[in-house]
Amino acid sequence: MSVAGLSVLLQSGALDPVDLAKASLEKIAGYKDQSIFTELLDEQALSEARLSSQRLRSGRSLGLLDGIPVAWKDLFDTKGSVTTAGSAVLADAAPASADAAVVTALAGAGMVSIGRTNLSEFAFSGLGINPHYGTAHNPASRDVPRIPGGSSAGSGVAVAAGLVPVAIGTDTGGSIRIPAAFNGIVGYKATRGRYSMQSVFPLAKSLDSLGPLCRTVQDAVWIDAAMRGRTAPDIRRTDLSGLKLVIPETVVFDDAEPGVVAAFEAAVLRLEQAGARVKRRAFPIFAEIFEITARHGALVTAEAFALHKARLEGPEAARMDHRVVARTRLGEKTTTADYIAIADARQRLIAAFTESLDSGELVIHPTLPHVAPPIAPLLADDDLFFKINGRTLRNTSIGNFLDGCGVSIPCGTGDAGMPVGFLLSGLRNADDNLLSVALSAEAIIRGDA
Repeated sequence: MSVAGLSVLLQSGALDPVDLAKASLEKIAGYKDQSIFTELLDEQALSEARLSSQRLRSGRSLGLLDGIPVAWKDLFDTKGSVTTAGSAVLADAAPASADAAVVTALAGAGMVSIGRTNLSEFAFSGLGINPHYGTAHNPASRDVPRIPGGSSAGSGVAVAAGLVPVAIGTDTGGSIRIPAAFNGIVGYKATRGRYSMQSVFPLAKSLDSLGPLCRTVQDAVWIDAAMRGRTAPDIRRTDLSGLKLVIPETVVFDDAEPGVVAAFEAAVLRLEQAGARVKRRAFPIFAEIFEITARHGALVTAEAFALHKARLEGPEAARMDHRVVARTRLGEKTTTADYIAIADARQRLIAAFTESLDSGELVIHPTLPHVAPPIAPLLADDDLFFKINGRTLRNTSIGNFLDGCGVSIPCGTGDAGMPVGFLLSGLRNADDNLLSVALSAEAIIRGDA
């Protein structure tokens, strides 16, 4: 069920938070795929659920989210747990002495922390493959095991499989929107800095952002408010009549699967029939981002190398995923001059992108150019792994480089009946408008209206 659906039952007394927490923990324990979570917080969850139950029975609800289960990507500190970041080299680290700021914020709204979810090691892949804690299988697949998408792999699968109604992830190049699209759920990447990053293990601080993976945009709006310390959401639906949307004709459709394009275009047609005004135009800025990366190196790789330099030079490197090691070491090639050139170009392109959009205009395109591919070929062929990883990250990483916000919404299916994502993106700090539009457009994008 959605967060909103569960909230109705909890607030009315039809469902007790303790029963809900127990049901979630039991379903996780009995689920066929045991690689989704790195740790279950059984005792904490039941304790928090009992407190929620007492509040609700005595009429002291903390709000709409009181008693709602939530899972945390294993990058967020939760007191008493080791933050592994999906890596074996951190498994023996000291437990966190305090919760991350956003963990505290959602606890303050009455949410119940169920567990910590698996991810690509050090959050450095868009595929979700993890050799240390296992690779969660995409629950939408009906033929062969397929990737969950990364790096918030366990978070996406936990929601898609119905184990929890919401999980919190991080997004540096698409790590919320990618698993959301691959698994057929909603993923909201907020503008960097909308929420506190205190006690969240980083990948690239100039790109890292946070957000929820959930079943509906309404759920994302409620979680967004709580993560910002609000007692209630202040986002309102907008009128779709006259809504201005633009489809880029640069980069985002390159090598796209026909089934993905067909599902996206069908959703565009439904939006137009609902009154939205849709334009198509070239965005040379998008191509320039990748030209800069080819010339100077990737910003994420440079910052990841700086973060892990000592680790890569010591014995820990042998205990890491060799693909993560290889990709991180590419950052060593980025000189100080290169890094400054990337940073300068980034600010120039952010300004140019802002100027290129009309007031209130949002960008739309397929979240990903393909549906979730099978796992086995990616494990067998490193060259294929890196090729597919790059293609998977391509569309979403544009939004991170331009420091914007985005919501991926399911819009149908493509090859093998796998989910396709529709990405709505806005400028930096345009989150309220983005969520307002997404609230109104979701049913149309999904084909439910």
